[in-house]
Amino acid sequence: MKIYLSKYRYHWVSPYAICEKVCFWREIDYDEPWVKFANKILNPFCEAWQKLFDIIHPPIKYVKIDKYDTWNMDSTLSPIILPMLKQLKVTKHGSPFVDDADVPAKLRTKVPGGLNADTHKVSEDPKFHRRWDYILDEMIWAFEQLCIDDHESQFFDHSLANNPEDNLDKQVRKIKVDRVGLKKHNDRIDNGLQLFGKYYRNLWD
Repeated sequence: MKIYLSKYRYHWVSPYAICEKVCFWREIDYDEPWVKFANKILNPFCEAWQKLFDIIHPPIKYVKIDKYDTWNMDSTLSPIILPMLKQLKVTKHGSPFVDDADVPAKLRTKVPGGLNADTHKVSEDPKFHRRWDYILDEMIWAFEQLCIDDHESQFFDHSLANNPEDNLDKQVRKIKVDRVGLKKHNDRIDNGLQLFGKYYRNLWD
């Protein structure tokens, strides 16, 4: 796999920004006659500038997938997704609305009918951002486990299965498995992945 992605490129230069640079010693009013005239004159040149640089300096979006990348695609994607989720948690500047059903009882809003984006006052909800932190933590934990090849080994006890005199079948039968712990472990991973899919479009900074 090879991926080359450039940062967002925006080549528009506003005529008003040029006017502000020209009159750097004072604040200009966009309704001033000379500003309106300058905007009318400069706008075609600014549009041409943008089109030119969109051609000669376009965003880079190159992705090459090799055949072996999809042998275990989940294993290929997990180490890419994990550091992105960790960085998002550190650099995020806001939080989306999170369903009460997706967080523990102590983080729920207890608002009848759930939250309403039009009426809910985020500033008066101390748990609003904490709910999103919880969701991100669950996603991060899930992908951390998937980045460990033997993340399930902690639930298997091989201490009684190391007798070289036993045949393979007998050794396997002696392995103790914490099935309850293993199920809880995998259920939490599945939940983290479901949350990742549910809130995928909310993974913005």
